Amino acid sequence: MKLSNKGRYAVMAMADLAQSKEELPTNITEISLRQGISSSFLEQIFLKLKKNNLVKSSRGPSGGYLLTKNPEEIKLSSIIKAVDEKVKTVGCKKELKKGCNGKSIKCITHNLWDDLENHINAFFEKNTLKDIVLRASKEKNREIN
Repeated sequence: MKLSNKGRYAVMAMADLAQSKEELPTNITEISLRQGISSSFLEQIFLKLKKNNLVKSSRGPSGGYLLTKNPEEIKLSSIIKAVDEKVKTVGCKKELKKGCNGKSIKCITHNLWDDLENHINAFFEKNTLKDIVLRASKEKNREIN
């Protein structure tokens, strides 16, 4: 199981916005430079984030993006869903009666992978942007001391 770059980069970019103490919009170029993500890829990501009301944009010389909510109100699961990502650990479609390998029964490890998927999704549902910023701040303080 692997979360694609789109999902990872969306969370990174949103955390970058959340970490910004300024009330001014942050432009994509700044995020791109700080996070090492292609600005053209970020533009695609931010279109989806904006469409899902996670960010708002402003135009002009001091334009850019702002979060639409406080960081503690934005769950990681919302960000991942906004960019059309799905955490999927089983090879079959759960709603179909066919099994994992196209057979009539589920594979022997189906429930293991299904449980893992549920744990991952619960983790993303439980954690917010504020959690990421707090963890990063604690880590930075440890490095300084």
